[in-house]
Amino acid sequence: MFKWDVVYGGKTPPPGKAVGPHERLSWGRTIGLGAQHVVAMFGATFVFPIVMGLDPNLAILFSGICTILFLLVVKGHVPSYLGTSGSFVAGVTAIRLQGGDSADVTGAILVSGLVLALVGVLVHFAGANVLKKVLPPAVTGAVVMLIGFNLAPVVANVYWPQDQWIALMVAAFVVFATVRFPGFWARISVFLGLVFGYLISWFSDEVFGKITSFSAAANKVTTHDRIDLSGLSQAKWIGLPSMHLRDGVPAVHGPSISLTFVLLILPAVIALIAENTGHVRAVAEMTGEDLDPYMGRALAADGIATALASTFGASPTTTYAENIGVMSATRIYSTAAYYVAAFVAIILGLCPKFGVVVNAIPGGVLGGITVVLYGMIGLIGAKIWVDNGVSFADPLNMAPLAAGLIAGIGNVSLKITHSFELGGIALGTIVVIAFYHLVNVRRTGGPSPALASFGDIPPTHEGRRSGDDDPAPASV
Repeated sequence: MFKWDVVYGGKTPPPGKAVGPHERLSWGRTIGLGAQHVVAMFGATFVFPIVMGLDPNLAILFSGICTILFLLVVKGHVPSYLGTSGSFVAGVTAIRLQGGDSADVTGAILVSGLVLALVGVLVHFAGANVLKKVLPPAVTGAVVMLIGFNLAPVVANVYWPQDQWIALMVAAFVVFATVRFPGFWARISVFLGLVFGYLISWFSDEVFGKITSFSAAANKVTTHDRIDLSGLSQAKWIGLPSMHLRDGVPAVHGPSISLTFVLLILPAVIALIAENTGHVRAVAEMTGEDLDPYMGRALAADGIATALASTFGASPTTTYAENIGVMSATRIYSTAAYYVAAFVAIILGLCPKFGVVVNAIPGGVLGGITVVLYGMIGLIGAKIWVDNGVSFADPLNMAPLAAGLIAGIGNVSLKITHSFELGGIALGTIVVIAFYHLVNVRRTGGPSPALASFGDIPPTHEGRRSGDDDPAPASV
């Protein structure tokens, strides 16, 4: 697990070439790629704890610890970064609306992590074919797409309004750097975009002065500097978060388990199963390895990581689609880069000064970076459909997926009782899976006349093109 073959002389691979999980470039380039993975997970890993009322610095610390745990459990075959899961936001909001505090939140998350770990154990012994039957390519593509596009409101409502022109310039820079910069520089475009955004934000503060816009910290429109480092001199270099959360609970705290609150948050496990399954299948296609034997391990590892993090008051984790986007852009899947990213995150998580710097990243900068990365996540779902020949002339692929995508991307909610509802990714995932299998029972024949106009090529079998002998592999 800790031996990587140096390929391409340690230099940037030629166009079209890839670096596998057990390979690496020079340590200098590997460190740069690890830093890019840290940058890629910055936005969501910090914003989701803030939205859930938990400590973002603690989230970074445990994202590094949990990433190492994940890599060890999967024996280095599934490159992944474990960042904060956004699938729990709706459930956490419901818990707080019912009077629960941060300890109740982390207690409910702890139980959800244990349930996910149990699912992973069952899949490990029953085989990944169980998941293949439940999540065929059409369904997997839809789930990955709704997970990516569900993040769009975070950009539109939290980041972009803080400084739309900075966001636009950063987005343009990241796109240009990814496509036009040579070799290795193109592969760290996200990191360069962050540096570029910091510089133009500082320049704007010096030349144009303060900006009047929405402030995420104040949760209202204020007049403020784009970069505020006023608390940097008072912050320590090394230490655990010692502050109290906004509900009075210490940042580092033990969980409190309540069955009522557990039931509110448990549906998020469905989204985590879909996210992990989609991630493993995506990595399998990108690396060309058969990762089915590690599907159960990946699910169990994420469950254990979520339970571990919540035991100390940190945020729930999940395999990060943001980092799939980085791998898709760089074609470098080396787990060495993920270990680097994990150790960087641990060091940064133990540095309160770093917390001040990260909290000072202008919202416009994050808006520009995430508008590109989150869009790439959603388009990975579309690529799964294309690579597997999913035909939307077939109503089986059109109607159930359409319903689930709108439910998930639009954050549609379904109120079960006065204190329990499903929404967003969880509801969208359930709709896609349930509707798909509901209408696929003992189904024969081609597309119905009602949808014949949506395509000319009649479907043969899910995951096949006409003339193929074997089902096409899952792909991103």
